[in-house]
Amino acid sequence: MQFKKYTKQRNGSIQGLRSLKDTLPKNIQKFIIKRGHVYSKTLHNWKYIVGDELFKVCYPKSYKNSNKLSVSTLLIMVKRGHEVELEYSKKEIMDRLNSLFENSVVKKIKLISFTDESLFKKKNDIQINVEKNNYIDKVSRIKNEKIKKSLIQLSKVLNRK
Repeated sequence: MQFKKYTKQRNGSIQGLRSLKDTLPKNIQKFIIKRGHVYSKTLHNWKYIVGDELFKVCYPKSYKNSNKLSVSTLLIMVKRGHEVELEYSKKEIMDRLNSLFENSVVKKIKLISFTDESLFKKKNDIQINVEKNNYIDKVSRIKNEKIKKSLIQLSKVLNRK
């Protein structure tokens, strides 16, 4: 490998593969490190911050840093029906986050509710079972035995896929 001394980013760098961090301008590096650090550390310690019960029903979606118009905000996704529990523990979550970073990092928490995907799967399974029962009833009414057998075989092939 050859050393290049005329690059804009570093005084002496190795020619060849470089990390993404080294190819970005310095002001963008500072921006990514500043914002990414808070969110990544929050994700890493989320179970400690909210506790075991709330850990199962919520997760942090994003972190917005403070600027001239707004304060620093943490967006949290919450399963529908558990918003009240999280609303009551907002202050405790903010205290734990700020103690984790040893300064006032989060001043506001916003909650966004979402529905649980497994509930939709259960409803769809029930609907599919009802449709199967209707299908079996309709096939059993057919008088022609060849058509009845071929439809049953077709349904078995489709169920395998």
